[in-house]
Amino acid sequence: MGVKGDTHGFGRICVLGGGNLGQALVRGWVKCGGIDPKDITVTRRDCSKLKDLGSMGVTVTADNFAAVENADIVIIAVQPQQMSMLFSEIREVAESRPHTFISVVSGASLELVKEGLGLDKNCVVRAMPNTAVSVGEAVTCLTAHDTKALEEAERLFKCIGKTLQLAEEMITPATALSACGIAFFLRCIRAASQGGIEIGFHPEEALFLAAQTAKGAASLILEAGFHPEEGIDKVTTPRGCTIAGLNEMEHQGLSSAIIRGIVTSAEKAGDFTEE
Repeated sequence: MGVKGDTHGFGRICVLGGGNLGQALVRGWVKCGGIDPKDITVTRRDCSKLKDLGSMGVTVTADNFAAVENADIVIIAVQPQQMSMLFSEIREVAESRPHTFISVVSGASLELVKEGLGLDKNCVVRAMPNTAVSVGEAVTCLTAHDTKALEEAERLFKCIGKTLQLAEEMITPATALSACGIAFFLRCIRAASQGGIEIGFHPEEALFLAAQTAKGAASLILEAGFHPEEGIDKVTTPRGCTIAGLNEMEHQGLSSAIIRGIVTSAEKAGDFTEE
């Protein structure tokens, strides 16, 4: 699939649903420099909310049917409650030519998308990225029954971060840990910055120190190969200020609160799947 002259071989991409995630995906792909904005189309009922993407050279439209008809890769990024209406709009064109359908809809199984679109020949990939796609630092979990389609999706999402192939039953838990996890870690950074303000830093200084420190901590794991506890042991000393702060956080339930939050989000995501 793809068109001549397209260095990545993706061809034309359409994103059905220009909400927060849909827009973040497009910004990430354009920013990575390998996908020409003119090869991307984004749909939304109210196109006025896509002006920024339009100014980047991306095609914006409210016509889902035409967007699919002219695309090689179709990203389904609508809300779960909007899927039925979307399927009815594009079902007739879903197999008019070779398409790879990639769904980033929370709780939508491969079989649900395949049946909803009446697919026989064209393939479906289920993907769960997070909003860090906009800055090329996402992790996207992927699953599919077709190896070729899965490889194509993996190449596409590697342009905007890391990928991980999972069994389909693990995509819903991945929603909680990775997709919702962005909000969890942002809240932790925000809390750290507020602590910094209380001990004397200006707000912008505190936020910078908190965010850069969090980035450094993640890099110790991802780049230096540290286990979290190994990194902690290198910072804590007997009767020191680090262990005092850690113990106080644990007394207040830090670890258990994070664990329970992730489990609760996973349970909620499971409810979407059942619905």
